[in-house]
Amino acid sequence: MAYTEVTRTGYGTRLKNSLGGILIGILMFIGGTILLWWNEGRAVKTSDMLKEGQKNFVEMENPAVKSPDFEGQLVHAVALATTTDSLSDGTFNVGAVAVKLHRNVEYYQWVEHEKTEKKDKIGGAQETTHTYTYSKNWSSAPIDSRSFHDPDYQDLNFVYREIEDATSKAENVTFGAYRLNAGQVSSFHNEQPLNVEMDADLVKQLDQAARDNARSFLSRGGLIDQIPDSAAVIHTQGNVVYIGRNPNVPEVGDVRITFTKDMPSKVSIIAKIVGDTFTYYKAKNGYKLDLLYMGENTAEEMFDSEHATNKMILWILRILGILIIIGGLRSIVSIVPTLLKVLPFLGNIVETGLGLVCGIVGLVWSLIVIAIAWIRYRPILGICLLVIAAALIFLLVRRSRKKKAAKSGIPDPQVPPTPQAPEIQIPQYQQPTQPQQPEQPQMTPEQQKEFEQWKQFQEFKKMQEQMKNNNGQ
Repeated sequence: MAYTEVTRTGYGTRLKNSLGGILIGILMFIGGTILLWWNEGRAVKTSDMLKEGQKNFVEMENPAVKSPDFEGQLVHAVALATTTDSLSDGTFNVGAVAVKLHRNVEYYQWVEHEKTEKKDKIGGAQETTHTYTYSKNWSSAPIDSRSFHDPDYQDLNFVYREIEDATSKAENVTFGAYRLNAGQVSSFHNEQPLNVEMDADLVKQLDQAARDNARSFLSRGGLIDQIPDSAAVIHTQGNVVYIGRNPNVPEVGDVRITFTKDMPSKVSIIAKIVGDTFTYYKAKNGYKLDLLYMGENTAEEMFDSEHATNKMILWILRILGILIIIGGLRSIVSIVPTLLKVLPFLGNIVETGLGLVCGIVGLVWSLIVIAIAWIRYRPILGICLLVIAAALIFLLVRRSRKKKAAKSGIPDPQVPPTPQAPEIQIPQYQQPTQPQQPEQPQMTPEQQKEFEQWKQFQEFKKMQEQMKNNNGQ
């Protein structure tokens, strides 16, 4: 069953918290800015160091033979890393000849899970509902159940024995005719299970100590009857020492200790030779280079991998820095929506709008910081980033002005109105009308006869005139 608690935060307390958030926001903004600046410089310097190492390293073909020619040189070599050192764990009497020996401890415990839901109330108060649920899981450390919120789960956790994780390292790990340094040994990993074999006396001693420790825990909650009187609580299974009633059925309080060992293996290194061992190569910018990769790797593969890792770290820290800056800005302006939370819907609208503005401003500021850092280290890319940031600022300002102009009905002074082409009146084509012929008057038969005689007379006169003209010629 889930356990629920409801808390109420008054309007005054929320305002006070928001005022405190302003200081936190300023620190976050400054911290995120510093992180972005430092990260860009770190990435560039790391890249320059790797490029310098690529130009200056020499190939060591036979690390089994020590040669004075390689003294003080940055070398790439591949050989078997091995040791004759014997490592042991005194508590459980476990040991082996290995490069490293690991003891990993887990505890089976009740774990508290919390889920919160916040609801704004009219008047500015806030109601928070806390829902707590519980489950049994393996944990890397004992969990104090006395701080649990549900009284039914308080004082239920205990452990048979508290044991710390531990790692032992060999002091003498050879690499052909040379020895690996401590940093290279720490980078070595070739884990394999380490079987546990304990004698009967040690098992009995550990068993009694586990019972006594558990009783001191359980006596507080009246659960002393959970400790078995006769059955053993120490069990060994391969490379695991299990403290509890039944390794196949975990119970609260059980402890699981796993042992592993790093066995000899071939490794590839890029480091500087000093005497019979290795040290870091210091580049001109002060950055250091000392690499150990498991297995056979060429120098090109190792440098390519380091360049890829450097880029991945660069982007992870970039994103982290941007989020910190945006979070800081939101914390700085959080007082504004809090003041308006007397009407929750109004406060939520303002909070959403400010969140969007903070996101844009934080991104623009981050680009400016990154650009300035790149101008310091990489001028061309830095200038390109500044142009992008300037474009974002221009678009943001222009959009804001358009919104204001739309609300007021005044055109944006930065955007001249588009000239309108004059309207051209095209006359409509009309088909011309034919002139009407005057109506001919109607003639009587006598008039028609006289008109015919007149026409004949006129034709006769034309013929006479034509004959006269012909005679004259």
